Amino acid sequence: MDKDIQIKFVRSWSEEDIVSLYKIGGWWKESYDSSYISHMIIGSFVFAVVVDTIKDKAIGMGRVISDGVSDAYIQDLIVIPEYRNRGIGKTLVQTLIEYCRSKKIVWIGLIAEPGSEEFYADLGLKPMKGHIPMLYIGKE
Repeated sequence: MDKDIQIKFVRSWSEEDIVSLYKIGGWWKESYDSSYISHMIIGSFVFAVVVDTIKDKAIGMGRVISDGVSDAYIQDLIVIPEYRNRGIGKTLVQTLIEYCRSKKIVWIGLIAEPGSEEFYADLGLKPMKGHIPMLYIGKE
């Protein structure tokens, strides 16, 4: 990873920057309320922003959801396209895993996008055989 790129653990960040990253990831709907970003950051076990220090620009993010004792879930990982293939995503995931492990959390999971299994396998994450990710979609 370039020396001009830093990963910062934050308790607040520009709503505009974070919304932009969510949009790049395809995870933001216009009906969402950006004022919840600050609550989401504070409510995370750890929230990381990847910053290009030369351009003073957020170029990526990731966060961990956990009770701080047992399990942890990595989510919302994104590095903007023009910064990919430089080891930034790998370093970001490793940094989040190291943070969890420093807090004695060893069960660390995530839901990977199809086709990204090799990326995560290189970081020590493997498919959970016999388990299926599920999402509540409610009843109409």
